[in-house]
Amino acid sequence: MIPLNELIDKEGNVYEMTCVAIKEAAIYSQIDKKKEIENSGEKVVSVVLTRALNDEIEYTEEESGKEE
Repeated sequence: MIPLNELIDKEGNVYEMTCVAIKEAAIYSQIDKKKEIENSGEKVVSVVLTRALNDEIEYTEEESGKEE
């Protein structure tokens, strides 16, 4: 289940957090983690969104390549 209330109430850059969650879900779908999650009766997107909302995913911003 997608934690919609937590997503709505989340402060900060929700767009950035969502992009991180999408990338993390893509990674999970390519490795054995997907099977592990689905075998437990959960969905990859729900698990990743919950982790993102709880600030459990570490990431760094990539440089845009633009000169300032």
